[in-house]
Parts: sequence; structure tokens; C-alpha cells
Amino acid sequence: MFSSFSGVILAGGLNKRFSGANKALMQIGGKQILDRIYAVFNNVFDEIILVTNDPVKYIGWDLKIVTDIYPHRSSLTGIHTGLFYSTKPHSFITACDTPFLKKELIETILSAVEPQIDIVIPETSTGLEPLCAVYSKRCQKPIENQLEKQEFKIDKFFNKVRVKKISDKELREKDPELTSFFNVNSPFSLEEAKAIIQD
Repeated sequence: MFSSFSGVILAGGLNKRFSGANKALMQIGGKQILDRIYAVFNNVFDEIILVTNDPVKYIGWDLKIVTDIYPHRSSLTGIHTGLFYSTKPHSFITACDTPFLKKELIETILSAVEPQIDIVIPETSTGLEPLCAVYSKRCQKPIENQLEKQEFKIDKFFNKVRVKKISDKELREKDPELTSFFNVNSPFSLEEAKAIIQD
């Protein structure tokens, strides 16, 4: 267990590409995506937080269920909420639609945290992965300042904090295909995910 970290799952999206269907509860290989993430988190974190605006759907899980503090629907809003409710100095943040998130990759990111660093974030050939990253409590205020201006791009506040990036090469040592970053964000990617399970 990484006792100074919370694990935060963001499940507050509108799921527009799925006509409002809940991505977290979709089945891949006979398991709901949230069950897959929870099984990984349960082996890493002793505090697991789920950020959702539909809490009744998740009362069967053994985790802390919280709702957004700011009314705007965005990933940045969810990150802020997770940090606000976390009792730990740092939180690992992920989205609820990442069925292949690997424990070893999370541990690589957590192990890179240093006391003076505010964000530890993977950087692959496709760019930064802000929803598979660690954020310190110190990020709360700059995020609040940004939300007050209704600016929702996650990395916009990064120049206000200290950021450490983890390279593609280091990430692939634990997750060679980088499937931890695979998001089920459309019906097509859901079918892709099912095909990955069958391979």
C-alpha cells in the first residue's frame, strides 16, 4: 500500500458518445470497467474516492463517494473534487473508462513523487496523460482559480505548479503496449476493448 496517496476515480462525465449510458458500468470480458479499476486500486490505496454526480449507482462499492463542488462538468472539476475530499497529501487520478489500467504502471508513477513536486504525469508519444497522474493537495488553489474563470483545460494551470514527467520508455518497462491509457470513450473503442480481452 502507498499510504500517503489516495486513489481517485472520475465518473462524472456526460457520456455523450454513448447516448448517456454509463461507461463505468459497461462490461468487458464479463466484468464492469469500474470493477476492473477498483480491483487494481484496492491493491494499491487504502483510500479510494469516486467522484460522481449520480452517487446512487455506486453505493454497492466500498469506497468514498463524493460529488462535484463546482457545478461545471469537466475532468478538471473532478480532479479538484477528488483533491478536496482526499485525506492524503497526494492523489492518483484516473477516469472511469480505463479497463486495462495496470498496478505496475500506477506504482511507477507513485514512486516518482518527490516532496517538492506537485504533479507527476506520464508523457507518451501522443502527449501528456493528465487522467493517469498524481496531483498534490497544493494543486487545489490554482485549479480553483482556473475554474472560477471557467477555463477547463487541465494543463492550463501546470505553469503555476511543479511538474515532473515520466518518459514513454520508463512507462513501457511496466506496460509495454501502454494499454493503461486506453479509454472506452465511444462504441467503437468499447468493441476494441472487447477484442483486446479476447486476444
